[in-house]
Amino acid sequence: MTLAVLCAGRAPDAAIADDLTTALRAAGATSVERIPVAEAARRAQATGEKLLLCMDDLVVHPSLLWTLATEPAGRTTALVVADSDGDLREERGRVLPGPGAIRFAGALCVAPADLKIVEAADGTGDLQELVADLTPIATRVRLLHAERVHTPEQLATAKAAIAAVDEEKARLRLAVKEKDDFFTTYAVSTWSPIVTRWCARLGLTPSGVTGLSVLLAVGAALLFWEASRPAMIAGAVLLYLGFVLDCVDGQLARFTRRFGAFGGWLDTMADRAKEYAAYAGLAAGAERIGLPYAWPLAITAILLQTVRHMTDAWYGALHDEAAARPVAAAETGVGARLSAASNRVQADTGSLAYWLKRIVVFPIGERWALIAVLAAVGNGRIALAGVVLWGVLAFGYTFALRSLRSVGMRVGVLNTVDTMRHRDDGVLTRDVISRARAKAPLLFGVTAAIAGLAAVAIHTRVALPVAALIVLAAGLAARDSHAGPLDWLVPATLRAAEYLLVVAAGLVGDVHPAIVFLLLFVLAMHHYDLVARMEKNAPESSAGRAILGWDGRVVLVTAAVLLWAPSFGMVVIAVLTGAAFLGRAVEDWRRSRPSGARR
Repeated sequence: MTLAVLCAGRAPDAAIADDLTTALRAAGATSVERIPVAEAARRAQATGEKLLLCMDDLVVHPSLLWTLATEPAGRTTALVVADSDGDLREERGRVLPGPGAIRFAGALCVAPADLKIVEAADGTGDLQELVADLTPIATRVRLLHAERVHTPEQLATAKAAIAAVDEEKARLRLAVKEKDDFFTTYAVSTWSPIVTRWCARLGLTPSGVTGLSVLLAVGAALLFWEASRPAMIAGAVLLYLGFVLDCVDGQLARFTRRFGAFGGWLDTMADRAKEYAAYAGLAAGAERIGLPYAWPLAITAILLQTVRHMTDAWYGALHDEAAARPVAAAETGVGARLSAASNRVQADTGSLAYWLKRIVVFPIGERWALIAVLAAVGNGRIALAGVVLWGVLAFGYTFALRSLRSVGMRVGVLNTVDTMRHRDDGVLTRDVISRARAKAPLLFGVTAAIAGLAAVAIHTRVALPVAALIVLAAGLAARDSHAGPLDWLVPATLRAAEYLLVVAAGLVGDVHPAIVFLLLFVLAMHHYDLVARMEKNAPESSAGRAILGWDGRVVLVTAAVLLWAPSFGMVVIAVLTGAAFLGRAVEDWRRSRPSGARR
């Protein structure tokens, strides 16, 4: 049951309330009433459902209320309209109080977690103050129309504005991300809504489209492995089409409002698996035609991109935390100036600086475009070299700027979650090594990553166990608070340390690079699972904290080399880690899906 409440406004016609009641029921409300907001919040808490609040003088496209009520992550969200003299501002999708470029449009959907805040309000006046207290997610009107009316003239104007819009066509366009990357904006989103409409008419689910995109990417990888010129060109075309479907699955979810607990998680995991499968196909194809160093490039690419994505995820979480609880001192200094400059560029949509800023960070669209073009005109080794070179530049740029900005934010983020779970600490660290209760987890993490890099450079049977011991020392500070402004980098340093040690073990043990890549691929999927659940608000794993963890795997891979069984050891670790990941994902997905749910 979802309760909707019409709050008293200054409606010039009682028929507006009738239209709103119909629209709210279409949006999922089973009951539309006029009761105090605090009472409604208590009733919603009793049933564990969200609460829809709407001013009774709002004239609005019905699909906007549907969008409001179906926020994919189940968060509190408010309907807002653009207004250069607005009394609200938007930061990273959240509505915050203070002068800005948006204003509240008169409708709010409150998540169960925020109902206590609503209950504490008196509920007798406008919803504006409640929006300021909740800091909800912004649902922007954009191509549709929403307007509070107080006179018959305003009502007539608002109805005319609504009638002038083709609602379905507008919804289809709104399903495209408002601010996407350069390649996606101009080479995909210009025509992908047509594919989205076809998929909707065929009754395909977003997850089904994701599956099709995976098949195309696997086909591209196989063609890259064949490595002839026609195969490379065909592989590039399949890779591009796979990326188009990768965009369409999200557009279809937003257009049909079909969201599941693991929909966004599946999309993220599929993106990484497809990209890394392409790396493997390119490397295998280059090796097949006798080009050296392709597998080392593929290993470098997967290591670099995974570590970088860990920093992306945790910097995003840090930014959200800083927006939720800003620190006054963070408004000054280098970090504040960089943030202000970045915001100015982001606000200048479509400018040269705007697009350069989006392109230089090497987002997924640009990566796939680069791979497709270089593979079609060159070979697998050239494509991988391009990914590595641009990836290094992008990582250096984002790492430097984000580090400076995060120092200026003066908040932590790892201390707000289950730190050991997201560090991927195993039993060895949790129960033994961390008893030292050392401080400075980032220092230990950076030291571990440097030790891993040194092990790769030296790659001797003596250096490997020494490096492994230094890497394991990163567990000494596992019980520290991780509240420092740069501690969001700790997971990335641990990933780098573990992956580099795996590479060093492969060099020392003379393991075929394809096996090393396989292990890194499985480890990457395991670690993406951790951050994707956080980013996409998917349920946490029912399996709890890791048993083996990064520390256990470091011990096992080092032992395998010292016992003269490195290839066998790596395959076993890959199989065990992969089986645990797949079993956990399937079980958690099954447990989270209500009867009939689809994404």
